[in-house]
Amino acid sequence: MDSSYKLMTPELQKALHDGLAIPAHPLALNADRQLDERRQRALTRYYIASGAGGIAVAVHSTQFEIRDKGIDLLEPVLRMAAEEVDRADLKHPFMKIAGICGPTEQAVAEAKLAAGLGYDAGLLRMGGLGSWTEDQLLERVRRVAGIIPVFGFYLQPSVGGRTLSFEFWRAFAGIEGVIAIKMAPFNRYQSLDVIRAVMESERRDEIALYTGNDDNIVVDLLTKFRFKVDGQTLEKRIVGGLLGHWAVWTHQAVELLNEIKKVRDEEHIPAEWLTYAAEITDSNAAFFDPAHQFHGCIPGIHEVLRRQGLLEGRWCLNLQEELSPGQMEEIDRVYESYPHLNDDDFVKTNIHHWLG
Repeated sequence: MDSSYKLMTPELQKALHDGLAIPAHPLALNADRQLDERRQRALTRYYIASGAGGIAVAVHSTQFEIRDKGIDLLEPVLRMAAEEVDRADLKHPFMKIAGICGPTEQAVAEAKLAAGLGYDAGLLRMGGLGSWTEDQLLERVRRVAGIIPVFGFYLQPSVGGRTLSFEFWRAFAGIEGVIAIKMAPFNRYQSLDVIRAVMESERRDEIALYTGNDDNIVVDLLTKFRFKVDGQTLEKRIVGGLLGHWAVWTHQAVELLNEIKKVRDEEHIPAEWLTYAAEITDSNAAFFDPAHQFHGCIPGIHEVLRRQGLLEGRWCLNLQEELSPGQMEEIDRVYESYPHLNDDDFVKTNIHHWLG
């Protein structure tokens, strides 16, 4: 284990297992597609003020291109977010998570950077390594877990992930230093693979499960999963979310998780929650653009933040990333259909503080 390894405080560990709302942090660019530091910092302030329990930076929503030579924004965006969290001087646990990508040596270097900047965990992406065996991926996990606590990440293939076996996740759960797993395969079967694999591990109580399934947020969070392990019936929940969807309308997303925590242990959960679940999934379809294989998912998030004044525009580092045909109209539609889901009034009231 690296000598600079940072153990999570008991308070943060408890909060992680109780369930946190963690937005995936976008990247603020100006019209020249250069970093807009003022708005980048404003986004972090927005998430803190919204009551989020953490942020995930340098992940898919932050755009993987921040690592490209000539762009070189990985360290600046990680540092700025950490500075804003420290500046907020919060009196409650708040989790800083850094996205970690690439082959082993790159992943190790990114883990060291994140740990040096005070991040609590690394969200370790398994995609982009299509020729690697699962054993090679697991060894990479062990290397990173020796530097920073690991938040596992099952990302859907359509946006750069890969399909992984039940056996992979069973071995993954057994690695010391794995503290949580974000499930984002957008696939019920594959999500169940992860949940069952963790429950069959002796480390089951040390690993928190988080939804990244932006198409199934509410049902994931309401469900108690039950499996028989070695003749014993065990139960486990997906306790919180680490979501690109929660990068927008975040104040309402935090309220959603708080309300779910109040009702999820009730014997009879009101059927209205299923309607609410469908409304959120419908909104996500407008933002994430599954109609066009998620091509417009990052511009979709940016468009909502632009409307609220948090971003100046939808610009991405990749010039090809823009809203898909009809996506703007879909965002208009869900805004009109579900006014109770947005947090526009909250943003309007506070945005001058965040941009100040």
